[in-house]
Parts: sequence; C-alpha cells; structure tokens
Amino acid sequence: QVQLRESGPGLVKPSQTLSLTCSVSVASISEIYFWWNWILLPPGKGLEWIGSIGYDGNTYYGPSFKSRTYISRDTPKNQFTLQLLSAIPEDTAMYFCVRDVSRNFYCPQYDPWGQGTQVTVST
Repeated sequence: QVQLRESGPGLVKPSQTLSLTCSVSVASISEIYFWWNWILLPPGKGLEWIGSIGYDGNTYYGPSFKSRTYISRDTPKNQFTLQLLSAIPEDTAMYFCVRDVSRNFYCPQYDPWGQGTQVTVST
C-alpha cells in the first residue's frame, strides 16, 4: 500500500529554515495526476494547507505561506520536501505530508496521509 512518511528536525530555532522531507513508497510522485501536499496542525487550531507540488513539478502555496515557502521534489528518491523560511514560534505544529488523488484543486481527496511529525520552533 502507498505510504508517506515525514522526517526532519523536531526542533527549529526562530529565523531558521524549517525543512522536512516526505518519503513515498509504492506510489510514484511522478504518477499522473497526483498532487503532493504539506498540511500542518497547530496546537489548538485546525488543519492548514501549506502548499503542494504536482506530478509535473508545478507548485501552489497557501496565501499565508507563499512568500516564504518552497516545496520541491527529488524524483529519483521519490521524495518531496518542505522548506519554510524564517520560522517563527507560530509555525510550531504537527506537519503532515499528504497525497491528493483528485483532479480538483477545490475538492481534494487526501489519501493517504503520513503519520505526521511534530516540529517545535523555539529557542
């Protein structure tokens, strides 16, 4: 079955870059027409979509993140990454990588989710 797994430092200092990697197994990140997303869950808040990268390498970012977020991919390793620049304490959250198997940006079908990884932004 398709599996996604997040990895990266659990602690990031403010102003540093928050970097995470999502490793994908079985499925190919280049397989049409899947999109690969980063979603965060801040403590006490709801889910928030960070952005996504498509099977073709195109990217989209949420309004709150587009100015300082980069999503990229490494197709030989079947991985995609998140770089959130100038991290602030409010970026502290559970971070999930998620596959979108829909072909509709406005009505995604997230399947599957990674297990999530906790990232804390603090001194």
